[in-house]
Amino acid sequence: MAKKKTTKKKTGGAASKGRRSQSIKVADAKGKHLVIVESPTKAKTINKYLGSDYLVMASVGHVRDLPSRNPKGVKNPVPGVNLEQQFEPTYEILPDKKKTVSELKKAAKYADDVWFATDLDREGEAIAWHLAHALDIDLEGAKRVVFNAITKTEIERAFHHPRPIDENRVNAQQARRIVDRIVGYQVSPLLWKKVAGGLSAGRVQSVAVRLVVEREREIDAFIPDESWRLGALMATDPSEAPKLGELWQAFLDGATENGRTVKEQNAWLSEHAVLRAELVGIDDADVKNADEQQILDVAKRLGYELEKLDVVEDPKGKGPAKQLKTAIGVVSASPPDYAIESIATKRTTSKPGAPFITSSLQQAAANRYSFALQRTMRVAQQLYEGIDLGGARGQTGLITYMRTDSTHLAPEAIAAARDHIGSAYGDDYLPEKPNYYSSSNKSAQEAHEAIRPTDVTVRPSDIRGKLNEDQFKLYDLIWKRFVSCQMTPAKWDATTVSIRADLNPGSAKLRASGRKLVFDGFYRVTGVPQSDDVILPELSEGQKVAPLDIKPTQHFTAPPPRYTEASLQKKLEEEGIGRPSTYAAIIQTIQDRKYVEPLMPRDRRLCATDLGMVVTDMLIEAFPEILNVAYTREMESQLDHIEDERNDWHQMVAAFYEPFAVQLEKAHEELTHAKAVTEPAPHKCEQCGADTVYRFGKNGRFLSCSRYPDCKYAAPIDREGNPQSPEMTDILCPEDGKPMIRRTGRFGPFLAASTYPEVKFILKLDPKKGHVVLPKTPPMLTGITCPKCEERELYLRESKRGPWLSCSGFPKCRGRAAWSSLDEEKQAELEKKWAEHQKENPVPEIRTASGRVLKEGDDYIPEIAGSEEPAGSVVARDDAA
Repeated sequence: MAKKKTTKKKTGGAASKGRRSQSIKVADAKGKHLVIVESPTKAKTINKYLGSDYLVMASVGHVRDLPSRNPKGVKNPVPGVNLEQQFEPTYEILPDKKKTVSELKKAAKYADDVWFATDLDREGEAIAWHLAHALDIDLEGAKRVVFNAITKTEIERAFHHPRPIDENRVNAQQARRIVDRIVGYQVSPLLWKKVAGGLSAGRVQSVAVRLVVEREREIDAFIPDESWRLGALMATDPSEAPKLGELWQAFLDGATENGRTVKEQNAWLSEHAVLRAELVGIDDADVKNADEQQILDVAKRLGYELEKLDVVEDPKGKGPAKQLKTAIGVVSASPPDYAIESIATKRTTSKPGAPFITSSLQQAAANRYSFALQRTMRVAQQLYEGIDLGGARGQTGLITYMRTDSTHLAPEAIAAARDHIGSAYGDDYLPEKPNYYSSSNKSAQEAHEAIRPTDVTVRPSDIRGKLNEDQFKLYDLIWKRFVSCQMTPAKWDATTVSIRADLNPGSAKLRASGRKLVFDGFYRVTGVPQSDDVILPELSEGQKVAPLDIKPTQHFTAPPPRYTEASLQKKLEEEGIGRPSTYAAIIQTIQDRKYVEPLMPRDRRLCATDLGMVVTDMLIEAFPEILNVAYTREMESQLDHIEDERNDWHQMVAAFYEPFAVQLEKAHEELTHAKAVTEPAPHKCEQCGADTVYRFGKNGRFLSCSRYPDCKYAAPIDREGNPQSPEMTDILCPEDGKPMIRRTGRFGPFLAASTYPEVKFILKLDPKKGHVVLPKTPPMLTGITCPKCEERELYLRESKRGPWLSCSGFPKCRGRAAWSSLDEEKQAELEKKWAEHQKENPVPEIRTASGRVLKEGDDYIPEIAGSEEPAGSVVARDDAA
């Protein structure tokens, strides 16, 4: 008991210290202007530019929202939204913001006036509106300031021109929030009833999932078309062709198992003055879609001797792609005559890209650095709110507001960029007039300006030591894009070489091309992009050339590519779904809900899960209009009309809700439960020989005997719907020494002993990255009562940072205690017990089949070894109920 009191006393002391610190701020508010922002970092940066007459405090985001549940005794289907009284919302102070609101109220009481300096988008306007209500401040007298960048000039301008809170913008945000609340709270119970418990639905998120599902089905239904092409390598000195042919083959044979890259090949061709050409015509006929026999016939006439045609059956291929063919042959000893027929050089230009908006920044960071969308926005927020650069600069906002869909640049920003370009790179890199860019999004509403550096003279290289790696990468990207957008285009000389082969009779035409950078222009800042272009040697018309290699190749049309986070975000923007502030959250949410997932660990491509497909099909059946992309786009337009044209938000919500309520009631009555739906499968039951069907269970789709429950055969399936053999890995079970099997349970993927149930050892796999999570010593009870629940004992665990204490009742109780809070005697006693505990619970050594011992931090992803064992591991039969 004494120990318990000591813990309470320490906790209380810390809280008291925090309250004393805050009360000093409240006292300091007397006679001053109180400025409220969202972020403490933003507050710190702004405070630098405002004088001693101002006190800047942070709300740390929203302080009010719709309640998550109804009060006791109230049975409202949508908590916080009165469906009977024009959807009027009831807001409450967020539980973790009550203290913040209390302190802001005290400060507002002492201050002369209150200024709301929240972000300049709808969300920021809504935060200001909620703060005014929470602090009992008259909306008409509220002073709202907005700025696109946290700089001295922008802050001074904003505070000299305050405006009222824009209630039309607030109403637009409020309408969105209420519609999303209605969908979430009324569609989610439908999914619990018809699919599985714990699922959730969202108005925009569900449409994003639909896009991924439809792309997945496009890929599944795609049948490729086959075509053949003929390429040739030409020696510019015909006498050297045989020798170069041998060198080229030796070069290819000396590659790693992945082969020579295009860049390596082009470097070799340039070094040896060899042209890479492709057949474009034969006897004046086009060969664009030639078939196998046509190309092989032409190849023979061009001097190619076919030795054999390798054919490999691809069981996963569709249509003609089931047979992969490789032509193997050599150039004949006496090929026809080849000569340069014409050489045409054309000057081309590459123009710089527009300055970044939210979507293009997210796409560039994803493509260049593999940043997830949320990671990009988190780092951009840090750059916007301010970084401590030290010295005279101190806390400095480095970029303008990062949630924007406008490519507009302020005149002073353009002037600063042009001054920098002229002085740093010279007049050749400075266009006569500034470059202006129009936004591809015609409804650009969210901010006034593109994302750019607040001060172009602050070069990334100058402040690298003040930024972490992510901050530097993103600032460097933004700075270079901004400067380059005001520079001259790059200039290329693109050369096309036409080669004629005299076949007697007839002729063939081949084409080679290459280009050379003659003026780098904006590439001076961004760097010249990697190119697959070949540097052409000096050539002249009529010059004789000879083939050193001729290659007929099989090609197939490709299915539409799977979405990545960046390309899905681009699609949402093109369709007018969502806004700059919502893209990252939408795409993260659909992954968190397990409707969409990476195709493979560490693969940026996204695919729809079985759950995502089932939920999407059910929602489309129940709400065909709401799940329609065009409808979602129209709703975004209606929200814009509320903001811009002062349309009544109540009418907009009512127009949505009336048909929605009818469809919802019908869906509850008529929709078939997902587990009752079966789909014929092209396989036979391995136990009784009957036909099989696909069913949906808690772990996704699986194969089941059509005679269930008389026959209880069930098996997991792969992405193509084929029965899946157990995936034997290269990780050896430490208990029986046999390879472990990769399985998936309700908590994600894991490795299980192949001899289960005799051996029940399992290993967890990281659910996102797929690497082995090494076993640890189990936690040890300490005899110390949890300071939070005051019922259960604390566990002692070990981590990289040392020992730590947490409640043994987790997750019901999340109480914790610091190891440092224990006195030295108690620490020594527990350390002794922990050593004994470790001896009693030794951690098994995890090895791979090659003998490698896995260590903490290896992040080893198990390799899947082919298994000859028959498919048919049983899926829990309650899935098929």
